[in-house]
Amino acid sequence: MTSAYEAVVSPVRMGRASIGALGVLALALGALQSVVEPALPLLQSELGVSSGEGALIGNTLLVTGAVVTPVAGKLGDRHGGKRVLMWLMTVVSAGGLLAALAPNLPVLLLGQVLQGAMVGALPLSFILVRKHLSAAESQVAIGLVVALFTGGGMVGTLFAGPVAEGLSWHWMFALPTVVIIAATLAVTRLMPHDPPIRSDKGIDWPGAVLLSATLLAFMLGLVTVTRDGGLPPFAVGALAVAVAALATGWVVVERRSAAPMVDLRLLTRPATGPAFVFTFLVTISSGMVLLLLPQLFAAPADTYGFGAGATDIGLFLLPGAVAGAASDSVGGIAARRFGPRAVVVVGAVVMAATTLALASLHTAQWHLVLAKVLTAFAAGVATTALLARTATAVGTEETGIATGLLVVTRVIGVALGAQAGAAILDAGADPATGATSESAFVTGFVVAGLVAASSLLVVRVTKKEARA
Repeated sequence: MTSAYEAVVSPVRMGRASIGALGVLALALGALQSVVEPALPLLQSELGVSSGEGALIGNTLLVTGAVVTPVAGKLGDRHGGKRVLMWLMTVVSAGGLLAALAPNLPVLLLGQVLQGAMVGALPLSFILVRKHLSAAESQVAIGLVVALFTGGGMVGTLFAGPVAEGLSWHWMFALPTVVIIAATLAVTRLMPHDPPIRSDKGIDWPGAVLLSATLLAFMLGLVTVTRDGGLPPFAVGALAVAVAALATGWVVVERRSAAPMVDLRLLTRPATGPAFVFTFLVTISSGMVLLLLPQLFAAPADTYGFGAGATDIGLFLLPGAVAGAASDSVGGIAARRFGPRAVVVVGAVVMAATTLALASLHTAQWHLVLAKVLTAFAAGVATTALLARTATAVGTEETGIATGLLVVTRVIGVALGAQAGAAILDAGADPATGATSESAFVTGFVVAGLVAASSLLVVRVTKKEARA
């Protein structure tokens, strides 16, 4: 028997123009998301900020994305996917324009916070495609949108440097934002409306606020503790207590919520808990490498660095971006062929070996380029294999919740890893000149390697439990 919902929706089909508009939107979003990484050393120099403060530029976007992702789908069901997508794109466009006009770091950070709403755009795009196309057509359309988002990331990596150096860093935010505004207007005009779905489940706004507050407090704490002069012991203790209190409050709220943003019970299950811990550790290591490599490329050539500008850094990072994109498809295939455990172990070993090797082997540009390729591919393959395994380890009704939690875990891990890497660089900076010592990079790579290696303990414990 056909439901009233299906009767309303099924006759309304999405045309090629609608799919094209969604694709252009995904391309522009991918570009806007990726412009910071190659241009981060330039931004730090232009704004006169430390590595820790610079790391916040990219991480505030990730924090917003981690919070928005689990909420966007629920809002889309309640108010309609198209309507919520337009809301999010309005916020993203405002953030892009604010970043483009930002006179200082605080305003730029606010722009990045607003831009983080883009992370919820892809799930909403998938919902719209699935509602208005057949299953087979949806697979093609979703593949196109994902491919264009990934391609946009590569475009952003390449054009950020030339635009920032040839015009100004403001334009590397402005240009993708203009395309996003145009694509959003096209989607608004061309995309069929989808009716909302009634739901008795509420939205966990307290959980979302507490999670974002906890993450931002932790990252700001790292910046203030490691910058010049640091903080007195009492202030450090008070900051640690504040972060712990926020985290505890978030856990309490999630455990009591009827519709939690993050179902923490999944973290305690033998079939899923280790996957989250492993993903968290590997992405922390990956986030540290993400921050350390551009900074090392940009370090003065007359010391231990290479004096690379934003354009050159983008070119050096491009092979890693390609490897990371390829890993998403290879991870699932490898998991089916060799089993998730084997893929995860190999990925962790490659991550640990590569980052530890960087501690002593970083004297040539190709060392860093190869390391970026290996770490991006290894982390991507391992976490994607775990994503595929988790999707089949839980019930059908929990697939979306479990995989969504893994995606959030990946985002949080990368953000915290990048902030930790920046904190290590700040702690190793010369108080007189502000220049970062080579030993700080060595420490960062060693810590990243040890964190990746510790993820193997999770695999080993899981294996013992399975045998028992």
